[in-house]
Amino acid sequence: MPKTGKNDHARKDELPSTLQRSDQKAQDTFAKTYDSAMESYNNDEERAARAAYASLKHSYEKVGDHWEAKEKRGPSDKRAEQKGPGTSKPTAGGVDANASKKHLLERARELDISGRSRMDKEELVKALQKANDSATRKARGK
Repeated sequence: MPKTGKNDHARKDELPSTLQRSDQKAQDTFAKTYDSAMESYNNDEERAARAAYASLKHSYEKVGDHWEAKEKRGPSDKRAEQKGPGTSKPTAGGVDANASKKHLLERARELDISGRSRMDKEELVKALQKANDSATRKARGK
């Protein structure tokens, strides 16, 4: 089912819950990329969703239970930097792993992650992923 409606904006009821709690531009970015990918990939929903998230992650990062605009556009992690189909590298789950340690510390403070001042960059990324997943589960009532 298409993610964009007649008004060329995202149909909220068709979006993942984290995007339903995000701004209109994030919703539209995901929806338009998804719809275009569905046409390109012969209605392969899984592949279209991966393409839509990849597009979203270039401009947005996941913060808790929603997506927020990044300070600087670009790939969010090592996997996103790689060109071509399929990769075995893990994703950072919406965390902007390429951001500075200072930025990651600020996000960790916003999400009240304990022990953040003693963490290296890789540990901060993992802690942010865990906090984001927890916030999403809580927002979904699970």
